Amino acid sequence: MRFMIMVRANAESESETSPVADEALMAAMADYHEQLVQAGVLLDANGLQPSAKGWRIRYHHGKGTVVDGPFAESKELIAGYTVIQVASREEALEWSRRFPSPFGASDCEIEVRQLYELEDFGESKEVERFREMGVGRS
Repeated sequence: MRFMIMVRANAESESETSPVADEALMAAMADYHEQLVQAGVLLDANGLQPSAKGWRIRYHHGKGTVVDGPFAESKELIAGYTVIQVASREEALEWSRRFPSPFGASDCEIEVRQLYELEDFGESKEVERFREMGVGRS
């Protein structure tokens, strides 16, 4: 089972100035992710640049329109993520409880969601195409 631990954005993560490395926080994050590696459950992890450097594609009646950032509601944005592969929801919950506070003493939130696996969609020719591409692997 794969789970994504998402760090919710805040004003600090949406700032367009270069981030200042908080050594204690960087050490806590490095320790946590090192534990994930040692347990063999880490698949990927990274921070995201502010939404001002991004864009969205908004679809209306199937036609896409580009909308440049920044996006106003930082509480709806993601500042970073960690993807883990574990045996159960309970194991994912335990790892997420150990996630260091992403912004130190500042109020913040993480959200954890399970990723779909190809097996969740049943068998079909198109699911097999994804499997051949190596997409959606657990």
